[in-house]
Amino acid sequence: MNLTTALLHALKANGAKQIFGIPGDFALPYFKIIEETGILPLYTFSHEPGVGFAADAAARYHGGLGVAAVTYGAGALNMVNAVASAYAEKSPVVVISGAPGAHEASSGLFLHHQAKTLDSQYRIYQEITCDQVRLDDPGTAPKQIARVLANCKRHSRPVYIEIPRDLVAAPCEPVPALPEATVDPEAIAACADEVLARLKQAKQPVLLVGVEVRRYGVEQAVAKLAARLGIPVVTSFMGRGLLADANAPLLGTYMGIAGDPEITQLVEESDGLLLLGVILSDTNFAVSQKRIDWRRTIHAFDGAVRVGHHHYPNIPLDRLIDALLARTPDHGNRFQPAKRQYPTGLSADDGEITPQAIATAVNDLMTTHGKVPLAADTGDCLFTAMDIVHTAMVAPGYYATMGFGVPAGLGICACGERPIILVGDGAFQMTGWELGNCRRYGWDPIVIVLNNASWEMLRAFQPESHFNDLDDWNFAAMAAGMGGDGMRVRSRRELKAALDRAWRTRGRFQLIEAMIPRGVMSPTLARFVAGVKRLSMPKSAT
Repeated sequence: MNLTTALLHALKANGAKQIFGIPGDFALPYFKIIEETGILPLYTFSHEPGVGFAADAAARYHGGLGVAAVTYGAGALNMVNAVASAYAEKSPVVVISGAPGAHEASSGLFLHHQAKTLDSQYRIYQEITCDQVRLDDPGTAPKQIARVLANCKRHSRPVYIEIPRDLVAAPCEPVPALPEATVDPEAIAACADEVLARLKQAKQPVLLVGVEVRRYGVEQAVAKLAARLGIPVVTSFMGRGLLADANAPLLGTYMGIAGDPEITQLVEESDGLLLLGVILSDTNFAVSQKRIDWRRTIHAFDGAVRVGHHHYPNIPLDRLIDALLARTPDHGNRFQPAKRQYPTGLSADDGEITPQAIATAVNDLMTTHGKVPLAADTGDCLFTAMDIVHTAMVAPGYYATMGFGVPAGLGICACGERPIILVGDGAFQMTGWELGNCRRYGWDPIVIVLNNASWEMLRAFQPESHFNDLDDWNFAAMAAGMGGDGMRVRSRRELKAALDRAWRTRGRFQLIEAMIPRGVMSPTLARFVAGVKRLSMPKSAT
């Protein structure tokens, strides 16, 4: 076994399903081994940001490790934004980068792709990964790989592995089993007892779930816990899509002023708010109608639990859920929430297309054919998704980077699913071209481009600026050259027909370019923008 095969076997054993990458000269030797061994399938893309986004989405969707393989310098540095997004949103992505060999590093020459120093890339990745290693000693490499992968899984954040290109085929022992995290069972028991005592005292307990519930694979356990506790459950904005296939008393998504008023009131007036795996970010809570007093909440996140003023360190989320379940008898589901009514029944007439019409059309499609996963970019396409039936979904709900949607959808394709991708025209200009790789792999996602020739969400905050204007690129006309089918639609009648045709057509990606008038946005985005403006306005101006 050589160093690269040892790494590949360890990745597969610990939940990696595929590798996304772009080769380069410092990466060619290990790419050759990836291809020849076939230990994990390799999917190459066109631009490194897409590689990172696809690996991130695959990790989110299948619940294992995402793997992004690139070359030194020009490759890895081109992927920094995507990895930063994965770090912010707690996605376990393994970045593998080629690197100069030992003899090259000591040549005294500046090397191509080198920035300030040969270590600049390594130091940059220290800022956006939770652990790093340079595999420059095959003798110690197995233990180092085990440590890094263990931290990737334990913290659910990216890690960085650098392989000098003259060592990729060096003899190497297999990677040992990942070290187990040490936890104090008495601390977990004390924490679980206090959590349940707080919930029992509360008159209006509520369970708010966030992204860690998916990252640590505890969705079904959380659904069971919610049913046993008999309390209502909502997801955070980032956690949209959680519990979609679980039997949980789920009410919907908490979005403060921008969301359902009943859910907002329920969360903000709760005297026993239990947050499981929720990131306390501005996108989750900046538009709260009423300021939440975090000192009165129970917050399990990042391997620790805060119960009011009490702090319990080193409490893994899965172990906490197990302890709570062990202490909560099953009396059947004591809370049956009313199901939210999503917009359905599109009027297929000659009226103009709005984001709400797109949500309605997608809901009609899922009503007829069943749920499919969603991948959404940031902007109004993400807010439009809030009006689509609750289904599995990946989106950059916190880091809010443009360009995520299309490559993320391809990451879902690599998991064997056919997603619907929602993307704005601005974001499509960035990474939409990755669709050209679908033909090689037989992927056929349905892509809906919300085209208003504008960075419309930015315009919503600053309508007077003309730099938010975009030109009309006619993306539908470009689809055939990339190996897909493109349809430009301007009316609700055309939208429905295009969606029906896209569903029936397999083997080629389907791109529906929905032309939306400037200034027309989803009701959810309109409420969100109004809420941000109102809450950020100086007190003297109100």
